[in-house]
Parts: sequence; C-alpha cells; structure tokens
Amino acid sequence: MKNYYLAIDIGASSGRHILGWIENEKIWIEEIYRFENRLIEKNGHLCWDLEQLFQEILQGIMRCKKYNRIPKSIGIDTWGVDFVLLDERQEILGETVAYRDSRIHGVDKKVYEIISEPELYYRNGIQKLPFNTIYQLYAIKLQTPDVLRRAKTFLMIPEYLNFLLTGVMKNEYTNATTTQLVHADRKEWDLELIEKLGLPAHIFGEIHLPKTSVGHFTKEIQELAGFDTEVVLPATHDTGSAILSVPTNDEDYIYLSSGTWSLMGVERKIPDCTEESRVRNFTNEGGYHYRYRYLKNIMGLWMMQSIRKEFKHPYTFQELFTLAKIGDYFTSTVDVNDSSFLAPKSMIQALQEYCERTNQEKPETESEILACVYKSLAQSYADTVREIEAITGKQYEKIHIIGGGSQDIYLNRLTAKYTGKQVYTGPVEATALGNILVQMLKTKDLNDLMEARDTIQRSFDIKQAAGE
Repeated sequence: MKNYYLAIDIGASSGRHILGWIENEKIWIEEIYRFENRLIEKNGHLCWDLEQLFQEILQGIMRCKKYNRIPKSIGIDTWGVDFVLLDERQEILGETVAYRDSRIHGVDKKVYEIISEPELYYRNGIQKLPFNTIYQLYAIKLQTPDVLRRAKTFLMIPEYLNFLLTGVMKNEYTNATTTQLVHADRKEWDLELIEKLGLPAHIFGEIHLPKTSVGHFTKEIQELAGFDTEVVLPATHDTGSAILSVPTNDEDYIYLSSGTWSLMGVERKIPDCTEESRVRNFTNEGGYHYRYRYLKNIMGLWMMQSIRKEFKHPYTFQELFTLAKIGDYFTSTVDVNDSSFLAPKSMIQALQEYCERTNQEKPETESEILACVYKSLAQSYADTVREIEAITGKQYEKIHIIGGGSQDIYLNRLTAKYTGKQVYTGPVEATALGNILVQMLKTKDLNDLMEARDTIQRSFDIKQAAGE
C-alpha cells in the first residue's frame, strides 16, 4: 500500500497542496488544490489574511478525503521572516503585518545604535535585509510596545498554521534562522542579543529540526477533514525545502531557487560570518540537518509578476518571453535589489525612474521594459556567481535552476549566456518536493538525503539550457 504525503507549499502570492508518493522507485506528485495568497490593507498596514489562508489550507486537506488519498503526514512551508505574537489566551496580538510593509523604514539604524551591523553579522551570519524579523520586532517595540509586553509566544507563519491544525506550538530551525536572531555557531536563539535589544526572551521556544513531529490533528480538525494524520516539520522555510530537491549529489554546482525571489548560492558545512561575506551581502541560512544555505537573496520574478499585472493585455508567459527577445537591442539595466523595487505602486514607473536617475535610456515599450528586467536579472546572477567563486575559492561548472522560475526559457538562456556556466533546469515544484522528501525521510521511505536526491534525478525531466 502506498504512503501518501501532503506538502502544503505557500508562497507570497499563491499556495498549493501537492500529494507525493513513491512508485516503481520514482517519486510521483499530484497537485490537488491551489489558491491565492494576497496582502490586505488593514489599519494602515500591509497584512496577511491568515484567517482566509487557513480556510484555504482546510479546503485542500478535505480534498484528500474526497479523492480517498489520506496522507500519512502533512508538512507546511512558507516564506520566511514573518511571524505572529500570541497572548496568554493564544490569540494573535496586533496585525499580521507583512514584510513588504513600510513600518520597518529606518528601524535598522535604530538597531545599529545598540549593536553594530558588523557585530550583528558576526553573531548570526544573516544577510542584511531591512524587513528581517529582527527589524520587524524592533519596530513593534518602538511603535506599539504594549503588543510586545503582552506577548507570550512567538511563532513564524508555518508554525502558527501548524498550531491551528494540532494545538501544538513548535519553532523550526530553517525558518528561525531567517529572523537574524539565531546564533550561527550555536544554532539556538541568541538570548544575549535578544536581551540586548530589549526583546522578551521568554516568547522564543525550543528550536526543532526538520523531521520532527508536531502532533496530530485536533478533534475539531479531524471532524472537518474526515480523517486524522500527523503534522511533521519539513524545512518550513520554502527555500530550505527547495534546496533539498536539487537533483544531484555532486558538489561542483551553484543552485538558483527561482520564484518571486531568486535565491542563489551553495551548500556549506560551516557558516561564513566574515566581514568580506557581510560586505558582499551573503547569508548563512539554516538548512536540512544543520547544513548552511550560503546564498544571496536577489529580487526575482516579483518584478516580472508586477509588470505583467500592469500591462493592458493579459500576455501568456510564452508571449512575454517573445516580447523580451524582441527588445534584445535595449541595453539599460538596473540593480534588481534596489529598495525602489521592493513594493512600488508601479513597477514600470520604478524601472523608468531608476534608469533616469542613473543616466540611462528609459524603457518605453513593453519589449524594452521586459528586456531591461530580464537582462538585469541575468547580470545579477552572473555577478553573484563571481562573488561565490571569489569567497569560496572554488570554480563551479554548473548552475541548477529549480522552482517555478525554471520554466522561464528565455531567462534560463540569458543566465547561461551571462554566467558562462552549464545551466540545468528543474524540478519545477522544488519546494513541495523538498517538503515531501523530509516526510519520506522521517518514515524511512527514503534512507538519506543522497538517496532522496538520486530519486529526484531519475523521477523528473532535468533539462540543459543553451546560452543565447
């Protein structure tokens, strides 16, 4: 009898329920439910609609009963850095504010009055992003201190969703590291740093590794779903899950998890918290079994997604590739990580204003706008490859592009051209697969990570991208 495993993979714009199982020594997956995840404006802030999000999770779980495919276990992964604070009644305090909200503007400078940026990086090795959890929590301390005083529990988004399913609260390692509050060497909450910032240390619970059981459905959820199952911690940070499904056990590769964000890096056994690493803005996020995901966050297909919404015609992605190629003559490029592209009212206008500020030709046509973004992303990938090789002192032959962005044929070709590397693409559903792999590793359907990656390689069509 097959063991089915359910990955609930939630990104910043959508979520999906994907069932996975092993058959004939291959992993098979089937999407059974998909839903929209969106930001809402609430009391002047950009917030996550967690109530609606949880209802969507339940709808997808009930599909398992409908299709008579009861999962042996369930794992939830989401984006990082965002969280909830719960009071003594286990109810959310304040709003569930999203990382793109403006409340964090200037907060990093306030933090650096207490601890310098180099010292902070030396402790946790996490890339400075203005919306990291550390700055969000400090913003709450400055702006709504009563919320922090009343807080009893800190949970990242997937941990809170697990709590709603099971009634059990557990913090998970890979997502915890994105807070910038976990000590890189000790792999535990940095209580000295937390206390130095005046944050309440008691709200942070024990950190658990992927494969840990959270618990079983509550009676209420069992009645709604029509069955009971175990909820397991995958790598709850979506990139942590995605990297698990890179289809190789070689070591001479760079991964690129391509989606709303582009995460580009290598796996390492020890963190690099040096000043050079900090200045180059690399991060040492936690990975499966205490591996380190040494990578750089790059503004990814968020820019393309935003532009597509602004176009009057609802172009297919294939049409966008064609339009971008028509604009190949256009040479202006932008720094895709510039803060002006984080949450602009108009991405097209932000692109044009950036080019004007930097004395470059402004993109006017749809083809020029797309070409500008595509070339800028490819250039950013090439720059990051050179930085990785400089820091590690190692040359890499291959780039493995995984995730939804691996379907972008034109960007893959540009990446091969700009980096000069062999570029391989797939699997597409990398995050859900990584989530499922952890569940399979827990039950010993797979023995170890090496076997898991070998199985991914023979289960999915991995393609090589030709340079333009």
